[in-house]
Order: sequence, then structure tokens, then C-alpha cells
Amino acid sequence: MARGMNMGRGGKGPHGRPMQKAKKGTLPRLLKMLFSKNKKSIFAISICIVLASVTGVASSVFLEHLLRLINKGVESGLDAVWGSLLTLFVVMGTVYLTSIVCNFLQTRFLATLTQKFLHQVRSSVFNKMQSLPIKFFDTNLTGNIMSSYTNDTDALRQLVSQSIPHLFSAGISITTLLVIMFSKSLWLSFVMFLGVFSMTFVTKKIGGNSAKYFVRQQKSLAEEEGFIQEMIQGQKVVKVFCHEEQAKIDFDKKNNQLCHDATSAHTFANILMPIMGNIGNILYVLLAFVGGLLVALNVPNLSFSGLEYNSTEFLIIIISFLPISKQFTGNVSQCSQQINSIVMGLAGASRLFELMDQEPEVDEGYVTLVRCNIDKDGVITETEERTGHWAWKHPHKADGTVTYTELKGNIEMFNVDFGYVPERIVLKDVTLYAKQGQKIAFVGATGAGKTTITNLINRFYDIADGKIRYDGININKIKKADLRRSLGIVLQDTNLFTGTVMENIRYGRLTATDEECIEAAKLAYAHDFITRLPNGYNTLLTADGANLSQGQRQLLSIARAAVKDAPVMILDEATSSIDTRTEALVQKGTDRLMEGRTVFVIAHRLSTIQNANVIMVLEKGEIIERGSHEELIAKKGKYYQLYTGAFELE
Repeated sequence: MARGMNMGRGGKGPHGRPMQKAKKGTLPRLLKMLFSKNKKSIFAISICIVLASVTGVASSVFLEHLLRLINKGVESGLDAVWGSLLTLFVVMGTVYLTSIVCNFLQTRFLATLTQKFLHQVRSSVFNKMQSLPIKFFDTNLTGNIMSSYTNDTDALRQLVSQSIPHLFSAGISITTLLVIMFSKSLWLSFVMFLGVFSMTFVTKKIGGNSAKYFVRQQKSLAEEEGFIQEMIQGQKVVKVFCHEEQAKIDFDKKNNQLCHDATSAHTFANILMPIMGNIGNILYVLLAFVGGLLVALNVPNLSFSGLEYNSTEFLIIIISFLPISKQFTGNVSQCSQQINSIVMGLAGASRLFELMDQEPEVDEGYVTLVRCNIDKDGVITETEERTGHWAWKHPHKADGTVTYTELKGNIEMFNVDFGYVPERIVLKDVTLYAKQGQKIAFVGATGAGKTTITNLINRFYDIADGKIRYDGININKIKKADLRRSLGIVLQDTNLFTGTVMENIRYGRLTATDEECIEAAKLAYAHDFITRLPNGYNTLLTADGANLSQGQRQLLSIARAAVKDAPVMILDEATSSIDTRTEALVQKGTDRLMEGRTVFVIAHRLSTIQNANVIMVLEKGEIIERGSHEELIAKKGKYYQLYTGAFELE
């Protein structure tokens, strides 16, 4: 429920993404990315658009020639113009057929280009996401990130597949029509410019408001979606506390806001086209009136062609000019229609680029984990074979030599200070030693720093001061992937993926055999309930394992850690969702799992850590007590108070 509560709050866009205007440079960068791998496709599409646009405006030219031939036929007879008419019809048919073919090819090529480009964008975003540090995911909402793959890419799709091609097509048509208009009549062209000025002014005022309200609509939609998701996830809580009526009131507020913003957005969007259409109609009538007036007053025609026409020819020009005006205003209207899509598309592209520009996780490590052989004299040699032994391969830059250190799992922390933000220190002067085969337990109130210590061992975050050594090697020198490969972890919040039970267990080690996965499940005492599932280990899990109980999900998480067979295990509230009877069984399993391994345990139930070699009590980021269960009880300090007062920390 908490996750849903965070989504779509406080001025966020769809699924929690901030609805902001596009940053400067977004369009050039988008076009550069679009052209980088699609030059041939874009060239072909451009040719099709140019040909389709030019042939689309050819009707006005044909109309003038047709009127001249008809006029000549009236004066000289049909036989005098019959051959020319046939030729004109053949040319018109060829031009229109070319337009149809170009439009068809343009549509096909554009659909392919759009999907290919979106595939490229999604791949870039996902690959970038895999390189980001845990801090990024801790400080950004899940819905915020998800909108990159949904709303932002959909807005980008509309921009690439519709807005940009339509603008390009309309631009070609407008340019072609301008050339034709000026070649026909300067007088009528000036009248056209008055209309274009009016249409531009209307587009700027109404279209600008429309775009503004569409952004607000997306924000309101996100808030409502987030609220609905929150209510669905927390429906049990809503009913238990009889919160239905208040939920309706809260929903009505958000729904009313969405209704207001959506109404405003679509009102401006819907009135824009009728206004533009009426301006075009008025302009059509005005051109006919001005043209008729010019003919009636015998005003000579002016054009860039330099030709002077008699009144009859001028009348033909006026008649052919009128459909040109409709085409021209239609293309201007088409441009104005794309404002909302352009604004939303560029905003989506800006947010995608913002994610792509995030700083990747820094890894300056050079010590790697390799398979090895260890002879009877303790000499370590690297090998590609599976020997069951691992070693740290440490190249020394100073003299070019390479040394190998056996992977044992000894962890040492010396005077470690850390804060998630520099001004707030979470851990203060933490020093601890964990040797191979030892079980180290951390207890303390929420926020004391228990999980933070394990985050530092994994190098999800880097320390502010002090040192952490792994088998005597500073972990800053170890490549993060190799470091984490040597660590197994069971979190309080389990994450299961869509796939079979077997595949979810194998997630711990992708090379594990079915037999090894089954053995790990037995070790975690998950085998019994798995065999009772409809398809056993082949049962499909969906929606984060929603068809399993929380305890069963956690047992699978333990099995996943077991199959990894790492020398260091971290159990963060690993048995918090398991009943007492199952906990006792899992305790036996984890005891077997811990044999020969270094284990860090975080627990609120003090009964689960009594057999730990060392128990460390944390308070406000400092270790205030350490020792075995018996030693700490004898001290009658903080641990004694916790143990004798309650078995669970609040």
C-alpha cells in the first residue's frame, strides 16, 4: 500500500513522473538519436512525404489548365482541345497514383521506423537503468521510473509517428502552395497573408492554453491513478477501519480536479479546429469577393511570373486560387493540431533523456573473483574448471605482479562513518570483525543502522570514512559484480519474478541444476509446500508470487540464497513472515546453510539469534554493546532489557 501511496503525488505526471516542460536542446537531441541508426529509412520517408505533398497540391495547377482548355474549347470547338484534355487527364491520373503510392509507402515505412526507434529508446533506458546505483531506486518512485516505459514512450510515439511527419508534410505543402500563389497573383496572396496572420494568432492563444491544460490533465490523471492503486492495494485496511466513505470523498476531490482539467484541455483543443475552419471559410469568401472586385474594376493582375492577363484569364486564376486557399488554410490548421502532441512528446523525451543522463554506478575496482585450485601446500592457481574453490585475483599495478587470496568470507570494518546524505550521519565509528564460520547478529530499534551496515558490505553505498576489508582486501578495490557474487542475501521484502518456482530459485545462480535447486529448497524447508502446488516446481508464479502466502514467498527467497552457495550470507529479517513452527524448521536449515560461512543476521525476534557468536546492539548508529547472548544477559544492559522486556522490538 505504501508504494501505491507514493505514486502520483505532489505534481507528478503519469505514474508519478513529474510533468515538466521540455528542456532546451531536447528536439535536436531527439532528432540526432532518431537519425543515428535510421538514416536510410528517414531518407525514404522524406522522399515519400515530399512527393506526396507536392502531388497533393497539383490539383490546383491542373484546375487552371483544365479551365483554360475548356475556355479554348468553347471558343474553338472540342476537337481543338481534345488531345490536350486526354494528355491532361493522363498526367493527372499519374500524379494522383503517385500520391497514393507515396502515401502508402510513407505509412508503411513510418510504422516500421517508429517501432524500431521505440525499441531503441526502451533498450537504451533499460540498459541505463541496469547501470544505476541502488541510491537512484531508493530516491525515485517506482511509478516515476515506470512512466519512462509507458507514458513517456507513448508520447514519443505520437511525436515521431504523427506530429513530426505531419509538420514536415504541411511545411512542404505550404511552401509549394506559396510558390504557386505568388506565381498566380500577388493581390490574392496578400489577402491570404491576412488570414494566415489571424490563424497564427488564434493558434498561439488557444493552442497554448490547450497545451497548458493538457499538462495539468496528465498531472491530475496521475494523482487519481495513484490514489486508485493505493485503494486497491489497501482495500483490506480500508474495510477493516470502515474508511469507505472517506475514500469516496477523497476520490471525488481528485476526480473533480481531473474532470475540470480535462474539460478545460479538451475545450480549447476542440474549439481550435472549428475556429480555424471558419477562418478558412471566411478567407475563402473574402478571396472570392476581392477577386471579383479586382476583375470588375479591371485592376491588372500582378505576379512573380510577370505575365499580365485579361479579365477572362484573371477570372480563371481567381477560380483556381480558391481551392489553393482551402488547401493552404487546411495545412496551417494541421500544424496547429499538432501543438498538444508536440508539447507532450517533447516533455516525454526530456524525461527519458533525464533518466538516460543519470550518473551510472561508479566502479573503480580491479580485484576479481576467479575459480582456483589449491594444492596441499596452499598454493593457489587460477582455473576455468568448477573446483568448488574461489580466490581473489589481485593485480598490482606497481610491479605488474598478480597475487591470489583464497575467498573465505572474513569481513572487517574499521571506524566506519556513513550517512545517506552528508549532513546526517547514520553510522558513527562502527568497528566489527566477522570471521569465516561466525554468525554475527545485529539488534536495535528501527533506524539504528542495522540494514545500513549490510548495504555497505554490498557496496550499495560507499562509506564516508573508515575502511571495510574482505579477506584483507579493501572492498573499494574489488569489482562490485564480483563482490556481490560472493554474497548471498535474504531480504525482509521478498521479490519473486514471473516464471516457474524452479526459475525463481535458480535466480540465485543461473547455472544451478534442477537437483541443486531442489536441494536448496529442501534446505530452506520449502520443498514440502512446493510439491503440494498444482504443478510442483513448474508452477507459474505471477504478480510477485501473489498466489503464495508471505511465508511461502520468504521460504523461496531463502532457497534462492541457498542455491547461490555464497561464503557470506546476509539475513535481513529472513523469518519475519514465517510462523513459529516453520521458523524453528528454517532455523535448522539456516544453521546448516551457515556451516563454514560468515553470516550477518538482522532480527527483531531475539529468540532467533541466541546461538549467534556475537550479538551487536546498535543505537543511533553506534554499537553500544557486543558479545554472546549469555555475556550480554550477564551485563544486564540494553540487550538484557530488550530480551527480558519483550521478544520483539517495536
